[in-house]
Amino acid sequence: MKLDLLVIAAHPDDAELSCSGTLLKHKASGKKTGIIDLTRGELGTRGTAETRDAEAADSAAILQLDIRENLNMRDGFFRNDEEHQLRIIQKIRQYQPEIVIANAVADRHPDHARASSLVNDAAFLSGLIKIRTEWNGEVQQPWRPRLLLHILQDTYIQPDILIDITGFWEGKMASISAYKTQFYNPDHHEEHQTYISSPDFVKSLEAKGRDLGKYIGATFAEGFTSSKPLGVDNLFELR
Repeated sequence: MKLDLLVIAAHPDDAELSCSGTLLKHKASGKKTGIIDLTRGELGTRGTAETRDAEAADSAAILQLDIRENLNMRDGFFRNDEEHQLRIIQKIRQYQPEIVIANAVADRHPDHARASSLVNDAAFLSGLIKIRTEWNGEVQQPWRPRLLLHILQDTYIQPDILIDITGFWEGKMASISAYKTQFYNPDHHEEHQTYISSPDFVKSLEAKGRDLGKYIGATFAEGFTSSKPLGVDNLFELR
């Protein structure tokens, strides 16, 4: 299956927190979308790898994803090396996405910046014909996405592009709420409160979405950075 938009992120819920509105918006316009999680988030204080698997599947249904996979890399310990690059190259060549979205280029969680570099390098190398990969016993053809974007996460980074997700905010929050063990839930006993499980964290997501939206005259927006200049055919497409 060829995808239009593929998110490759370190942990289950990275995509939901940062670009699920964008995924929903493009799915509604007929695009094929997917998420590949690098790890199962097994080092998270709350929940287990198994509960995260189930939560990721529930969120995938809410987001109407065409594919969601997990590469089962080691949470906290994966590296930007040949072994890990080749696994991502294989997936990029399998799904041939036009656009790839990766983790933030810098963030408080070290996995995020490392995943950003890993996906950045793999996306480039995937286009080199002399790098050989196979899928289902067949040699894969080279494929390089035409655009690589990076999400905004906890650390503030000035976005290069903003996407109006006003009509998809409720769906975004529903996909986040699928991670019942990770985020604040008034119906659950809070044994181990973490940075992301406090009630204020969810409130901060709304504040961030509104703050980004105001710059383009929208109620809610999601932001992305790009390592290369972005172009449009018509100035009147810009806000």
